[in-house]
Amino acid sequence: MALHPLATGFAAVADAYERGRPEYPPAVVGALTAELGLDAGARVLDLAAGTGKLTRALLAAGLDVVAVEPQIELREKLIASIGGENVLDGFAEAIPLTDRSVSAVMVADAFHWFDKPLALAEMRRVLRPGGGLAVLTTLPDWSGASWAHELGELIQRSRPAHPNFDGPSWQDAVRDSGAWAEPREIRITVSKPASPERLRDYVASISWIASLSDHERAEMLERVDAILLAGETPAEMPLHIVLGLTAP
Repeated sequence: MALHPLATGFAAVADAYERGRPEYPPAVVGALTAELGLDAGARVLDLAAGTGKLTRALLAAGLDVVAVEPQIELREKLIASIGGENVLDGFAEAIPLTDRSVSAVMVADAFHWFDKPLALAEMRRVLRPGGGLAVLTTLPDWSGASWAHELGELIQRSRPAHPNFDGPSWQDAVRDSGAWAEPREIRITVSKPASPERLRDYVASISWIASLSDHERAEMLERVDAILLAGETPAEMPLHIVLGLTAP
């Protein structure tokens, strides 16, 4: 299997990804377990787990988590934080698990990278009867910061064609498959600590910025620093987490 070219950029910024991407609060995992009917100890799959942001939150809630991540640079960060026993190399289109082996599949900010028909078929294969799929999307809310418009414009102007913005939505992929229930969504909003350093790392971890050459990325982040330091950053900023839910 081959990764989308933009997704391969995460390997170059694994440290910034781990520092800058937000952790998932207990409220998110509480909603997931309630909506998917998961008991303590339920075995779940964190697919395209990255450095383990969601994996750690699921483990903290008492779930039995297997994390699948194809990029070794991100997988090493994940293994360093939780150990390697339940961390596997693999792709959404060829999940390295047996049939009917998990009670839920979780995908956090990664579904758009998949070959959707193949991935959805694989998810159905590994789900137990009564299991479900959760697609998580994190949406930072910068509206309270003085630099919000300027930084947002800089990021948008730099964006190339991107499957999350220019391709079919995960909901449309689910509907097109004809094999899943009508998708539904729940939105959870929390406040998260903010600082120029944390925001810089977040911007560095955006796929099309991560995919720049080292020189181009350094130039971009210098412009980000200048914008952030010229304005004021609130001590906390809202983070919206959208939970998309469906089941076979």
